[in-house]
Amino acid sequence: MQLGSLFRRSLSVAQSVLSALRGWLAALCWGLVPLALLRPLSVWRRVSGPGSAALSVSRREREREEAPPTPTSVNYHFTRQCNYKCGFCFHTAKTSFVLPLEEAKRGLTMLKEAGMEKINFSGGEPFIQDRGEFVGKLVKFCKQELKLPSVSIVSNGSLISERWFQKYGEYLDILAISCDSFDEDVNALIGRGQGKKSHVEKLHKLRQWCQDYAVAFKINSVINRFNIEEDMNDQIKALNPVRWKVFQCLLIKGENTGEKALRQAEKFVISDEDFERFLDRHKDVSCLVPESNQKMRDSYLILDEYMRFLNCTNGWKEPSKSILDVGVVEAIKFSGFDEKMFLKRGGKYVWSKADMKLDW
Repeated sequence: MQLGSLFRRSLSVAQSVLSALRGWLAALCWGLVPLALLRPLSVWRRVSGPGSAALSVSRREREREEAPPTPTSVNYHFTRQCNYKCGFCFHTAKTSFVLPLEEAKRGLTMLKEAGMEKINFSGGEPFIQDRGEFVGKLVKFCKQELKLPSVSIVSNGSLISERWFQKYGEYLDILAISCDSFDEDVNALIGRGQGKKSHVEKLHKLRQWCQDYAVAFKINSVINRFNIEEDMNDQIKALNPVRWKVFQCLLIKGENTGEKALRQAEKFVISDEDFERFLDRHKDVSCLVPESNQKMRDSYLILDEYMRFLNCTNGWKEPSKSILDVGVVEAIKFSGFDEKMFLKRGGKYVWSKADMKLDW
């Protein structure tokens, strides 16, 4: 009996000690828990229940939407000057300003660091500045120093010489030549021409130089009231560009429409149905890449001569601050760029001539 009584007393003492230890450990643990985690059980149930994964995904999607877009492909209109007078032009010659070469290089370096993979030099007419030397030096810098996968130019072609190809052709991936008609009378009506010089003849010469100097050849055409009935199938197939970009004539306030515009392009405008009819007539051209106004308006990152992104979402060009002053990330927030539409319209494609595997 004494042994039993002793055992019971020892067990009681042990239980008391264990209870005290348990309380001390609990106090210690709670002391280590952040106050933010001390919430009612009902709250934990709401956060850690079946919907928590959806909340986490939703938060991640919201963060992605709020993050500025990546400048994967940039169109740098470094000059507004041009030797043609296309009636529907939507980047008209309001100023003769061109950044100094080193400042342009600084901005291009900033864009590369922000994620740029492709640069497209445009205008105006890019070959009008220093007879093509300015754009040539930029092309060489972007390929040789920045090592961009793709460097391209959009030009009317009239000022390009074979000597330019000899000097800079190896650094250029794509040359896009604007050609809206294979009828010289229609080109004259549009304003794409210089007196008696043949735009179409120069187009064929440029196609040959591109082949001779290993540059991918591309054609851009703006479909408008003067060329809407034209059949270009045979000519495009004979030239065989890597891409034939076909645009619908687009109105931009302050550029080619409105009181302060240098052009009045209303007479060039066609309907969506007209545009579709033209596309249907050329549906068998394998290199055809159509771009309606809906696809085009907000799916291009356009950088003007001051290196400001141009927001066209409201029908006119609203410039951001220059990337040279505020940086790429801050400036691009005001670009109005629709990255989803850019991808949907096929804005990212095989754009390095090294990957095209063309038969030069």
